[in-house]
Amino acid sequence: MLNTASLSLDQAPPISIPFRFFITAPLFGLAAGLLLLIYGPSLLLTRWSPMTLGLTHLITLGMLAMVMCGALLQMLPVLAGSRVPAVVPVGKTCHLFITAGTGLLVFSFITGGDSANLFGLISLAVGIGLFFFAIAVALLRVKQVTHTVTAMRLALVAFLITLMFGLLLGSGVLGAIGFGHIAPLVDVHLGWGLLGWIGLLLVGISYQVVPMFQVTPEYPMQIRRYLAPAIFLALLIWSVLMLGVIFNWFSAIVPRLWMLLILPGYMLYAVVTLRLQRQRKRRVPDITMQFWRNGMISILLGVAIWIAGNVSEVIANSPQYHLLLGVCLVVGAGLSLVNGMLYKIVPFLSWFHLQNRQLSLMCMTVQVPNMKEFISDKAARLQFNCYFLSLLFLFAAVIKPAWFAHLAGLLFLISNLLLFKNLAMAMSRFRATSQALDEYMIDSKAE
Repeated sequence: MLNTASLSLDQAPPISIPFRFFITAPLFGLAAGLLLLIYGPSLLLTRWSPMTLGLTHLITLGMLAMVMCGALLQMLPVLAGSRVPAVVPVGKTCHLFITAGTGLLVFSFITGGDSANLFGLISLAVGIGLFFFAIAVALLRVKQVTHTVTAMRLALVAFLITLMFGLLLGSGVLGAIGFGHIAPLVDVHLGWGLLGWIGLLLVGISYQVVPMFQVTPEYPMQIRRYLAPAIFLALLIWSVLMLGVIFNWFSAIVPRLWMLLILPGYMLYAVVTLRLQRQRKRRVPDITMQFWRNGMISILLGVAIWIAGNVSEVIANSPQYHLLLGVCLVVGAGLSLVNGMLYKIVPFLSWFHLQNRQLSLMCMTVQVPNMKEFISDKAARLQFNCYFLSLLFLFAAVIKPAWFAHLAGLLFLISNLLLFKNLAMAMSRFRATSQALDEYMIDSKAE
């Protein structure tokens, strides 16, 4: 039984707002899989290849950021009881500009088109800027600041910092003024995007969704109170240290050592989450648990890979090092947790909105599907198996691109095709039931 007592469900925006973000994400995943299927090994030789950068942004912007934007528009009013101002026009506008901006940016990476790059950066700046402003207003209006709200606030600032570094790097301004130290700033951009925006938001949301949907005990109070602020502060200091390396104030080893204070925070989060899942009160098998466990294990594996790269210069100088780290954190951790969230949030939102309408109309003749009927366990399990195989073959493809890259792309494409089908099926069942309630309302008025 879900515990929704602490949720402000009456504050939820129209379901079409988060759904448009959720259904768009697997479409970018299809594009990423198709790109890998066609170009294969050439995408897994170095992280600096324009094609590789395009593939990376298809997943980070097109999938991870897309889902997290939709989730924040939905979860902020529900978890914090604060409405996003003008949520319908804001949601539609942000979705349009972020989608167009991501597509244009990726197209510019693949083709080298300057116009596509310019318009892509402008679109992303408008879409993310409007999103930041609307969410910031809602967060400032929150009356009861919970630990989840604190993590959301910090994640939003991290999103803005990520955007600023991305625009700076993508605009070519640094190269035009003779700024040659691009690589460290790319690392800062990635750090704020993955460890700041995506990481902190997932941490904050998990304080609510893990106990609610997975029926586990609450996260320890010390974790909820200090983890997100500590990671954010550590990222700020790390960024300053990285700038210090650029201006030759001190050795590159200093920010590397400092990162050892950031990564244990996520290790602790992963270990605690796994422990809470072992203590769950409801022992019924749940496919979303596998997504979450895979995500937590991927976090731990990513930290291990990072430590190995900083202990061994041979590993650090290998082109496979950063690619393995990216696959582990972006595809292994990020996408796994996002998939697990979608398989709970989409059925729950569908059931909740329909049940509210059913009760308000006092209509017992139209049956509202339960959460399992929106997306079946069998359909979700099939998609998980394809996703997990694609992850394994991606790891293998980093080591042997010629052998495994095309197969990894095919499996990733199939995984996202199945995800799209599952989400579309849930939305179709929602629309069918909603239409039946509309017809009941019309018939009632006619009588």
